[in-house]
Amino acid sequence: MPTIFAIDGYRFHFYSNEGDPREPAHVHAAKRGVGDAKVWLYPEPVFAYYRGFDARTQRWTLQ
Repeated sequence: MPTIFAIDGYRFHFYSNEGDPREPAHVHAAKRGVGDAKVWLYPEPVFAYYRGFDARTQRWTLQ
C-alpha cells in the first residue's frame, strides 16, 4: 500500500487493487495506536468510515 504522504504520525495511503467492482476515488488515513479511516474524495472529502478518531481529528483530517 503506497504512502501518499505522512504528517504528525498520520499516514495517508491507498491500495492499488481495491474493490471489485472498483470503488470511487478514496484514500485511507491511519495513525498507529489511534485509528484508521477511509475518505471518499469526490465530489468533496467525506468519511466512508472512521475508527478511533475523535471529533477534532476528524475535522483536521478533512481540511
